[in-house]
Order: sequence, then structure tokens, then C-alpha cells
Amino acid sequence: MSITGWRALALGAAMLAPGLAQAQATGPITLERFGSFHVGGRLVELSGRPVREYLPTVGGAPLRIDPNGVHVVGQMYARFMVPAPTRGSAPLMLWHGAYLTGVTYETTPDGREGWEHFFLRRGWTTYVTDAVERGRSGAAMSPEIYSPPLHLPTANPWERFRIGDGAGSHARGTVLPGNQFPTDQASYLNFMRQVVPRYLDTDEDVIAAYIALLERTGPSVVIAHSQGGAFAWQVAQRRPDLFRALVLVEPAGTGVAAEAAKLRGIPQLLVYGDYVDADPRWSVIRTNARRFSALVRDAGGSVEDVDLPSRGIRGNSHMVMMDRNGDAVAGLIQDWLAAQGLYR
Repeated sequence: MSITGWRALALGAAMLAPGLAQAQATGPITLERFGSFHVGGRLVELSGRPVREYLPTVGGAPLRIDPNGVHVVGQMYARFMVPAPTRGSAPLMLWHGAYLTGVTYETTPDGREGWEHFFLRRGWTTYVTDAVERGRSGAAMSPEIYSPPLHLPTANPWERFRIGDGAGSHARGTVLPGNQFPTDQASYLNFMRQVVPRYLDTDEDVIAAYIALLERTGPSVVIAHSQGGAFAWQVAQRRPDLFRALVLVEPAGTGVAAEAAKLRGIPQLLVYGDYVDADPRWSVIRTNARRFSALVRDAGGSVEDVDLPSRGIRGNSHMVMMDRNGDAVAGLIQDWLAAQGLYR
């Protein structure tokens, strides 16, 4: 079914059920159960490191820590919520991008509900994760196990995530025309509070942890953003049996071109926001993603490519799910998943 077809189908269904959309968007969320766990990880043994002594609390006794021995590294944190009733036919994974954590989907910088709420309200069992070395997943010793991480100054996301109108825009306080990201000072500071360091040599641990997660939950729908999109494609190439569908929101990388055929059995949706073609970096990233998607199609796969402005959804930054019109994008994704037969 074409994108126009499934969008029209969803709109027609909404017309047959007046008030349903409003009911889904408000009111309490009923959960059958919720919880969290860690998956993945490996053991690494260190030796020859000096013992450290420090004072853990004022008025306490000194503590000696010997870092030599076996360490657990590469584990990943996951939190799940199961709504009642459940309507999604598979678990729904929400995978974040670089320098971020699962908070990406939990809320927005100006305090609105996040995509986790959106999909819970529609009956999807959701899994929000902090990828390896991020947030509640913890980190490993540096530089002994992981190389020193990178940290972002406040101007970087403003200018790199297509919020501001180019270099120097953070200092100027200027944004792209029609920008939908909450850019008041308090909201942007809230966003920067959730930005975390990124390690550059953890990819294999991240992929292994995502595979461990999917092995535990079973075949799932994966919504992945930015760096998470590249991971999702690569995980799916290694274990296509663990994917029911794949939604890539502005993926910042691709899978392995020589193995594109491994993705032919997974329905895929590619979503990009506004001002992509005018940005020298993001235009290249989208070109690469489309080139990779073409290889999947040539192998017999299905990848539907949505340009949000051409669908009348305008002003989206790279942080699509946090934009003021983010629920419109989530609704588009929901319609597509229903058209794939994944929604009861």
C-alpha cells in the first residue's frame, strides 16, 4: 500500500470513530505492569592499576578501592511498560541517538508528554532504553576500557540539530523559520541537562546489547533516532528474525551496504524533518540513507520514505519527537504501523 493509501485509510478509520483520537490523547494511562532490567555486557579483567583511597562522605572513614579484577562492561538498561489493554501486536522499542538517553522519548524540554506516552495511550507495550555507556546503563573505566568520551557545549545541538539558522545562531538566539523545537531559554537548558557524554569505541557493545534485549523480548517493532537508526539497521542485518518493523527517524548512518539484502523481509519507514536539503551535513546524511534504502529495495525489500514538509508537517528539527508538532509525526508512524497489520 502506498503512503498516500495508508494515510487515507487511517483518516477514514478516524472518521468512523469520532472522538477516538481525543480519547487516546488525554486522561490516565492504565498499566498492566511495568519494570526495568539490564541486559548484555561482558567481563573485562584489569591488572596493574594503582589502589585509590578517598573520603566518601564528610565525617566518614577513608575507603580504599582496588580497581584490579574483573569488571562488567557493555550492559544496557531497559524500562518496559505494558498498557491495559494491549493493542500493538509486538513490543515497541524506542532507541535514542548520540549524546542522549531514553529520556528522548519520555518527555519534552517544555514539559509535554513524550512519544512513550503517545504509544502507550494507543496500546503499545513500550521499551525505553539507555544505550551502552549512557545514563542508567553506566560506563566503564577510561582510558583503560573505553577511550575518553566527548562532551557537547550548549551551542552544539542548537546549531547541529537544525534548531538554529546556522553557525553562530546559538549566540545570536536565532532559529530556522517556523522552527518547532521549544527554544525558550528554560526549555533549551532542560534539553541540555539530558545531554550526556559519548564514547566512540563502544559500537560492538551497543549492538550486542540491543541483540540481547530483542532476544529477551522477542520480535519487536523498533523506532530508532539518529545514531540509533544506524545501530538499528546494523542489528537488523545481524538478526532480522528479531524485527517486525523498523522506523528510522532521521538516521545518522546506515547499515552495511554489502548486506542490504538481509533487510528485505522487514518493512521499513524512513522519516526526515524540515530544512534537511539546505543543511550541508544533513543533506549528505539523508542522501546516504536513501542510497542504502535503494539497495534494500533492489533486493526486494520495502522502505517507505517520508519527507515531513511534503506531508504538511513543517518546521521539524532533528529532535522530531520533542518538537511542538511531534505528535503529528507519531500519528503518521502509528498509521503506518497499523497499515503493516501490526495493530489490533
